Amino acid sequence: MKQIDDELCRPNIWSDLAKSQELTKQKKQLEIKISNFESLFAQYEDIMILIELANDENDSSLLSQLNTEKNNFIAKFNSFRISTLLNEKYDSNDAIVSLHAGAGGTESCDWVNMLLRMYNKWADKHNFSFSIIDYLPGEDAGVKSVTFEVKGENAYGYLKSERGVHRLIRISPFDSSGRRHTSFASCDVIPKINDDVQIKIPDDEVRIDTYRSSGAGGQHVNTTDSAIRITHIPTGIVVQCQNERSQRQNREVAMDMLKSKLLALKIDEQKEKMEGIRGQQKEIAWGSQIRTYVFHPYNMVKDHRTNAETGNIQAVMDGDIDIFINEYLSRK
Repeated sequence: MKQIDDELCRPNIWSDLAKSQELTKQKKQLEIKISNFESLFAQYEDIMILIELANDENDSSLLSQLNTEKNNFIAKFNSFRISTLLNEKYDSNDAIVSLHAGAGGTESCDWVNMLLRMYNKWADKHNFSFSIIDYLPGEDAGVKSVTFEVKGENAYGYLKSERGVHRLIRISPFDSSGRRHTSFASCDVIPKINDDVQIKIPDDEVRIDTYRSSGAGGQHVNTTDSAIRITHIPTGIVVQCQNERSQRQNREVAMDMLKSKLLALKIDEQKEKMEGIRGQQKEIAWGSQIRTYVFHPYNMVKDHRTNAETGNIQAVMDGDIDIFINEYLSRK
């Protein structure tokens, strides 16, 4: 912290906008970590005092309160420990998440809708903001594809562990015969780039199309051709946005998404190069699920990369996915 403060006190630092913004960002992140550590340490001292009090007075009635405080402390400590692992370049950024239904028609579209709700609940639990950027409903029910943004400290660092294919096994509510179905949905997670990251895209490398919004409704979705689709010709990457109030706003958001995707592509290429050197294979590919959610004939959610699992599938669908995120980050 002192080194950053010394840098920010240099006379000419503010003439370098990119450098000063990066230092200010680093300082804010450190202040949050220090504040969290001080809060955790204060809670630890309170627990130690409570233990001494229980021993001195031989008061067994304090055991229940002590046990509650201990469990709360352990949960916060584990969360803080995991946050210290988020030290890659873009971990502190906001996240842009896209969900796409796989083969299976209505069943897979319903699965995407269930995952959308799960991530929304997870964001709420962490006090992160959640906003939908693009939404394509299924033909009969559910969601065919959706892109949303999660804003909060280390949002990308946490959610990058969710990238891959998610498999659902259950008795389909859309099958009158009551048969068991297997559905797939892909999850893609990229960091939202900040203004200090410069990515230039020549005009002749993009094709911009307008179309009529087809979202889930709400005050921002209108019936004019305000939705924007941008195709990056060299890579074939397609992004679209329909949730803002005007065509100009949708275009700005879509362009930011394209820049983020190009940045993520560059990061992936660098990782693949390193994995090739180490003789490793890519972990994530369509048809190679990272996690399976079983509703029938038993209840279980299992992550195939870490073997972390739980039988409380309802809690998971209500956003309690930290068990999988934390285990993944710990092993990374």
